[in-house]
This record gives sequence, structure tokens and C-alpha cells, in this order.
Amino acid sequence: MPIKKNIPIKYTSRDYDSIRRDLIEHAKRYYPDTFKDFSEASFGSLMIDTVSYVGDVLSFYLDYQTNEGFLDTAIEYNNVVRHGSQMGYKFQGRPAATGVLSFFITVPASDTAVGPNLDLLPILERGSSFSSATGNSYILMESVDFANDPNVEIIAASEDQSGNTLEYALRAYGQVRAGQLVSDVVKVNEFRRFFKTPIAGRNVIEVLSVRDSQGNEYYEVDHLSQNTIYVSIVNKGSDRNTVKEILKPAIVPRRFTVQKEQNITFLQFGYGSEDNLKSNLVADPSSISINLHGKDYISNTTFDPNKLLQTDKFGVGPANTNLTIKYLITSTLNSNAPVKSVTKVVLPVMSFPAELTGTTLSNSNKNAVVASLECINENQIIGSLSAPSAEELKIRIGDNFAAQKRAVTKSDYAAMAYSMPAKFGGIKRLAVYQDQDSFKRNLNMYVISENSTGKLTTTSPTIKTNLRTWLLKHKMVNDTIDILDARILNFGVEFNLIADQSANKTALLDSCVRRLKEALADNKYEIGEPVYLSDVYKILNLTPGVVDTTDVRLLARIGGEYSDLDLILEDLLDADGRVLTPPDNVIMEMRFAFKDIVGIIR
Repeated sequence: MPIKKNIPIKYTSRDYDSIRRDLIEHAKRYYPDTFKDFSEASFGSLMIDTVSYVGDVLSFYLDYQTNEGFLDTAIEYNNVVRHGSQMGYKFQGRPAATGVLSFFITVPASDTAVGPNLDLLPILERGSSFSSATGNSYILMESVDFANDPNVEIIAASEDQSGNTLEYALRAYGQVRAGQLVSDVVKVNEFRRFFKTPIAGRNVIEVLSVRDSQGNEYYEVDHLSQNTIYVSIVNKGSDRNTVKEILKPAIVPRRFTVQKEQNITFLQFGYGSEDNLKSNLVADPSSISINLHGKDYISNTTFDPNKLLQTDKFGVGPANTNLTIKYLITSTLNSNAPVKSVTKVVLPVMSFPAELTGTTLSNSNKNAVVASLECINENQIIGSLSAPSAEELKIRIGDNFAAQKRAVTKSDYAAMAYSMPAKFGGIKRLAVYQDQDSFKRNLNMYVISENSTGKLTTTSPTIKTNLRTWLLKHKMVNDTIDILDARILNFGVEFNLIADQSANKTALLDSCVRRLKEALADNKYEIGEPVYLSDVYKILNLTPGVVDTTDVRLLARIGGEYSDLDLILEDLLDADGRVLTPPDNVIMEMRFAFKDIVGIIR
């Protein structure tokens, strides 16, 4: 009897068809007397089909899990976020729009002097809420003092028939952020190490406070091993007009970190329990001073503040209590606001400093001042952006990992700017260039934002101020950086093409316009990125029904709904007329695709 030759198994067969084919060959070779009927209706064919199906599914999930294990090949958004977290990138979610509101109140005239009654000048407290005509909510992020703020001005006065002044109208300014205040209660049972709980709200932009039933407050930190934070308190000193808040260090054994995914936010608490706090972690200096014996240093380690970090096991977690979590959420839609759209006073919180000095004010006068409050945004409120796509997020993660939380190269500065916390607003695009006219290491950072309709617009001064402050934490000591506005160059496309004789020209034109819109519109360009006319030719020629594209021209769109940047596009084309390269501080934008794309078909 001849010896059967062992044929090696093909481990490269992974899909249904190849696995089924190998199984049939295996059965024919090794079981020729048992299985002879391989028709589709046979039982043997059923079993082979079943095994092939299972093998195909297992191969799919094996490939899927392998791909999701690497940043470059991951597809799932939350997996990309997790890879970024492992590489030190903190996902910020969707940025919030920020801007400045103008506030107006009317105050009765003083009975003893010229001007308004100073006792009735209020403080509009931080946390007051306002809304736009479209329903977007905005929270006041800084208190507005109508009595001491140097920017407060009297803009009008009303008089009676005798010419006596009855009341004055005052205007002040305050920074607001898009968001709605939400408060949730989370029940915590027995102690668990590294307790983690989700927040019910979506699109969380900032966690304001976390308190338990016993009144203990938990503080947000960048990482659980950080036991010292800086808290801001209201400055009540003589220089409060120029310095509104004072930063002071505080040791926080109760702390948490915020972890974000695409649609959910988690709070992560520490490893330790309340038992860690029953003994004094830092000794009283008076109890060890007698042991110095002439030494000019302290050898008792219990006096070292670092001892706290060694004993609290990454912070104290909650147990057998209820956590009250207050946070801000923003709309799932664009929360940017056009000029003069935020006009509704929803919940004003006012206090009158004169009452703290013992002055008695009538409720009717106070209520009249509160009721007179009006608001309006004299400039756009911008900064809200759609969350970055998975591919864009991968690039940001790589740049952030290379930057290592410091800015040395131009790419580092871009990574730091894009990683600015969402509560400070966001920018759509930026570019960093070396200033060739500077004798020092001066950098120019050009930025651009989105408006309420998703179109490019000039970045607000508030966002640029926040960005400048954020970059100061990471930049090199001897670097100077100027944050400048990028210019917008709106353009359109006009093309001529020859269609197939059997093609429906109307449907073909719609198809061409739709394909060009996907490629050129919706803020596809970076600052200084060129437009390739060869790509337009390629897109049109690959459209079914197009025989040939005879001509493509780029047209400048200026004035009205477009930007006012007037450049001659022909001067920006290369010698072949195939590439249009804008200046370094200019970004190309096709603002209204179905109006800016014009085609002629022959």
C-alpha cells in the first residue's frame, strides 16, 4: 500500500472561499472513501461551508483585533483615543466657544453727588448664564464689577422735564463660554481602589466641582500622583482692579482625573482610603525643633511635604457617600454665535458690595438694577469646532508624543496649540513660521477659527489670549512667539468638459459638482497649502460619463459673504499653470461649493 504524502496546511488561507477550497482538497485527498458527494445539497458540503464560515469570521476578528492594537492601523475612534492616552495625549473632546459679552444696567442717580448711586453698583457674579436666539447657553467665566472695573463706562443718562438726571446707563464687559451647567449625584457604596464612574452628560467641556455628602471636595489633577495644585481666590486687596485673582498652592489628598472618550467622560479616583488621613501626615515643626541639636537642617522625614505623596497611595477615593458633580456641557451642534445674537439674560447672579460695609439697600432698588440687566455680543463668539477625525487625531497624537510637553520645534508649537484644553476654545487651523525679519528667535503663529455656520473666520482676541497663556507653559525661555491672524482667500472653480453622447448632461453636471465639493470644500486646506489643478482634472476625468476635461480655472471670490482679500490668482500659479500656491499666511477656502463650482458640458 503506498504511503500517503503529507501535504502542509496552508495557513495563509483566511477568507471563506480559500478555506472552503482547501477543506475540499483535504477531504478528497485523505478521505476519498468516506466523502464522495460534494454537491451543494449534500451534508458534507454543509459541514465544509459551516467550518469555512467560522474560519472566515475568526480570521476577520483576528485581523480586526490586531489592527486595533496599533495606533497607525486602528479604526475605532475610542481605540485611537486610548492609544493616545498611553502616549501621553489627553483627549479634549469638542472645544467650547468663547467670547466677550457687553453688559448694560441702569442705576439711579446719586442724591448727594454727580453720577450714579455708587451703593447700587453691583457685581455680576461668575456663573451667570445667558443664551442666544438659537438656544445656545453661555456662562460668565469672570465676575464683572460695575463699581471698580476700569473698563466700566457711562454711556447714557435720562433726565426729567426739569433737566435733572434720574438714572445712568452703564456698560461693562465679561468673558463667557458656551455651556450649560449640569449637576448630577452619583451614589458610591463600599470603598474600591481606583474607583471610576461615568458622567451622565454628553459633550462635557469642564468638571467644575466634585463634593461628597460629608462636604469634602475633590480636586481635578493631571495625574493621580500629583498632590499639589494651585487654586485661585478672589483678590480683595488694593490692587484688585488689576489683579482679580490670586494663585495659592494647596495639598489635595482627595483628587481625581478626567478621562474622555468620543461620547462619554469618566472620573478616576485614587487608590487610598479615608484611613490614610486619620494620622497627621506632616509633623508639627514645633514638635521636632528641639531635636535639631545645632543642625541647620531638619532630618525628620515626617516634616517633608513629599511624605504626603508617599503615603496617600495616589489620592483618597470616596466610599459610602454620594458625590455631587457639577460640570459644563455644550451643544452637540455648533455653539458659535454671530454678532448681536446673544441677547437673552437667563439667570443673573448679582451682589452689592455696599451691603458688606453695612449700607442698607432697599429690595425694590436692587431688584430694579437686576431687572435692567441686558447683554449683547458686539463680536462673534467662536472657538467651537467639530471633534477631530480619527485620522487627524492620529497626527495630533504623534506630534504630541514627539513634543513631550515642551515646545522646541515648529511642530511642537502646533501640537501644544492643538492640545489646549477645550474650555479655553479651539482653533481650526494653524501654521508656524520663522520670522525672517527678526534678529532673534521670533516665531509667527498664524491661526484661523470657524464661525457659527462652520466657515472660516478670524480668531477672536479671547482665544488668542488663552492660547498665548497656554503656550507660555511650554515654550523655550528665549523663544518669542507672535500669534497672528491668517488671511482667507475664497476661490471658486470653473471647468469645461466633453461628455459622452449617451450621458445625461444634467445628472453628469450634478455628479461633477458633488465630487469636486467633497474634494475641495468643507475646510480641507491647511494654512499655506496649495491647490492642485491637476487633482481637479483627475476628479473630473474619472467621473463616469466624462470623455475629457478641456479647461479648469480658479476664480477669486471677493466681498459680500466672502473675504476681502484681493489677490490675483494668475500671479500665484506656477509656470505650468497646474499649482496655485498662496502666501504663507493665507488659507484657501471654497465657501459655498454649489455656488462656487461652475461647469460647462459640451
